[in-house]
Amino acid sequence: MTTQTVSAPSKRRSIREQWNNLSRPAQWAFLIPVVVLIYFLPVLNPPLIATTGTDFPTAMFDVARYALVAIGLNVVVGQAGLLDLGYVGFFAVGAYVAALFTSPNSSLHHLPYLWTLPLAMVVTMIFGIILGTPTLRLRGDYLAIVTLGFGEIIRLVADNVDPLRGQSGFERVGTDANGTPFFANATAWYWLTVTIIIAVLLLVGNLERSRVGRAWVSIREDEDVAEIMGVPVFKFKIWAFVIGAAIGGLSGALYAGKLGFVNNQSFDVITSMLFLAAVVLGGAGNKVGVLLGAAVVAYLPLRFVQLAEYNYLIFGIALIILMIFRPQGLLGARQRLLARGRQAYQRLLGRGEQISGESALAAGTTGGPR
Repeated sequence: MTTQTVSAPSKRRSIREQWNNLSRPAQWAFLIPVVVLIYFLPVLNPPLIATTGTDFPTAMFDVARYALVAIGLNVVVGQAGLLDLGYVGFFAVGAYVAALFTSPNSSLHHLPYLWTLPLAMVVTMIFGIILGTPTLRLRGDYLAIVTLGFGEIIRLVADNVDPLRGQSGFERVGTDANGTPFFANATAWYWLTVTIIIAVLLLVGNLERSRVGRAWVSIREDEDVAEIMGVPVFKFKIWAFVIGAAIGGLSGALYAGKLGFVNNQSFDVITSMLFLAAVVLGGAGNKVGVLLGAAVVAYLPLRFVQLAEYNYLIFGIALIILMIFRPQGLLGARQRLLARGRQAYQRLLGRGEQISGESALAAGTTGGPR
């Protein structure tokens, strides 16, 4: 007579398994009310999370802006494993594109603000190709130093090239020919940004589940092995860099339109480090994790204004503690099977997909009767 020992799964694991075993319509049925609640946060202004030193809709827009930046940077750092310390450069390029084509301080042709959003994405994609083509053959610290230099070059160019107006900057960005702003309040800007985030998440999610996403993961895990197995490493690195640059440029254009003013003081190294901290804190490679990390990095200094001057110290200590006790971030990346793979897994083993670190197939073969 044989016995089978089955370890009781933790509550956390069971919740994850239940979520991953739900059908896509069931998952959407749960997510839609959550998305509706997120949309109405500036209107509800819940007392528990209301900010004191900053208008709450403006604070929510800052959170959404950081979330969009974190999604783009997560493609580069979390999915493809490319350490980019100068992501603020792409953010700055997108902001300046919006400023150059909408501000009355610019001599270029005036465009409707919405047209500058795709234009900012195209221009930053070109910058991504220009930067990535010679530098993405580097790895690790060398790539990080080059990208850090790119971010500083963009800021210094904006300071020294006269048409970019240095510290004087561009006023009334995002206004029409009559000087009317595109949106009159921060709530509308928040709704626009959240809508764009949802669209970008759908796009990035489909990419992750495609052969492009699998190529990114293989490059992140071991670039040499991926190349030996036939993955065109350089091409997919460029893809990640360009897509991440486009999202960064889009977020910069939104920031410029909401603020209505752009100069070179908003694109320093510290801002780039905060972008990276949002990805690392939430969990590189996990879309929900980086959204959580962005919310923490953007919201806490606005909620606790008395601690705002110590926010860099607090985030630094938090990252050190996180690297010691949970290096994968608050919500680390978990590589799960694709939708068709989960169905095959269910038919083969008769149960949902295991998401622990050990091989679920091995656990199924060794845990049964012998």
